[in-house]
Amino acid sequence: MKRKTFVSLIAPLALGLTYMAAPQIARAADSGTNIVVGADTTFPPFESEVDGKVTGFDIDMIKAIAKAEDMTVTIKTLPFNGIIPSLQTGALDAAVAGITIKTSRLQNVDFSDAYYKSGLSILVKKGSGIKSFADLKGHVVATKKATSSVDYLQQHGFEMSHVKQFQNIDSAYQALETGGADAVIFDNPVNVNFKTMHTNVETVGPLLTGEYYGIAISKKDPTLVAKINDGLAKIKKDGVYHQLFVKYFGGDVSGEVNEALAPTAVAVSD
Repeated sequence: MKRKTFVSLIAPLALGLTYMAAPQIARAADSGTNIVVGADTTFPPFESEVDGKVTGFDIDMIKAIAKAEDMTVTIKTLPFNGIIPSLQTGALDAAVAGITIKTSRLQNVDFSDAYYKSGLSILVKKGSGIKSFADLKGHVVATKKATSSVDYLQQHGFEMSHVKQFQNIDSAYQALETGGADAVIFDNPVNVNFKTMHTNVETVGPLLTGEYYGIAISKKDPTLVAKINDGLAKIKKDGVYHQLFVKYFGGDVSGEVNEALAPTAVAVSD
């Protein structure tokens, strides 16, 4: 009789604890959402690896977006040409690597709103005599594999046997420095970043293209696009986004995109 009474008292108590704990468990699950984000660390100042730590504009940005949306981020490094396939298979949820929003890429992955306005530029050694794209005829050009710079060269009839494509942009710059190439065509902010550290090179001519970077997102999670866009809007509003330009570009805000530009509105064709 006493044992039965004891059990009877415990049962409602246990139910009460379960009732109180359930909402807390649900909130913990919601707030613990983790996204796996791919990054190519050979793209400074957007991504690089220093002393084993992945850092850069894009890395700080995606972490700030995730924080604003109550998510966490796991960074997975891989070569640039492996990013889109990894998003397609679902091995990555998203990727940041200064990825140009292109119509062909939109067929395979989703993109966030644009977050950086860029373009291709020509980097040469000072005194080379090269002043424009037309002057490159007959010269060797170095660049990075699977990027919009390769597309540009092909589209404009450049002799591809004179193009050296490297797995990372550092190797392309090394080719320029050692005489293995006469010019590098690549994203202007990265060329400018290299130029500031090497006084023997210069960018020449106008930007060859106008293009926008976006955060690439796997089509396997359609809801993630809205979350990332929402987080991007929040960090633009609270000033975190602008501070990244101060930190990584010395206050140069030429690449800032303060309005919400949908990827379909700014996508460039191959």
